[in-house]
Amino acid sequence: MAKTLEAAQAALAAEHAAVYGYGVLGGRLSDARAAEAREAYTAHRSRRDSLARTVRDLGGSPVAAAAAYALPFAVPDAASALRLAADLEDRVAGVYSDLVRAAAGPLRQEAAGALREAAVRAVRWRGGSVAFPGLAERPSAPVPPASTRVPPAST
Repeated sequence: MAKTLEAAQAALAAEHAAVYGYGVLGGRLSDARAAEAREAYTAHRSRRDSLARTVRDLGGSPVAAAAAYALPFAVPDAASALRLAADLEDRVAGVYSDLVRAAAGPLRQEAAGALREAAVRAVRWRGGSVAFPGLAERPSAPVPPASTRVPPAST
């Protein structure tokens, strides 16, 4: 139960940050993309409110939103606003993947749905996808050149 509460608190904190971030980037987008940002903002507010109830149901006191958040980079224009939106969704997907691992039953299903929604929004903002949304990318081991590979043993 403690791990579930901890993961729910982390997801709530990420939703607070996403709401703040969408408030920053929304004014830097064209009309069509601004409408998408408003929809995402509303979705994150709804998830935030739901998570606050979940944290209380788990016996915790919901983490409060900060007055402001440090953005990962400056957001002076539409291109950086799109990058920030994708980054926010990636971060939210990451904490929801932790909640999926920690939770069971309906909360796990909700977390999986939130992870899916964040991944889809990230793809829309980025214009492309990642292999496993919500999981940190790991560098693959370099493949040695063909001249240094060991040939398979013959039988």
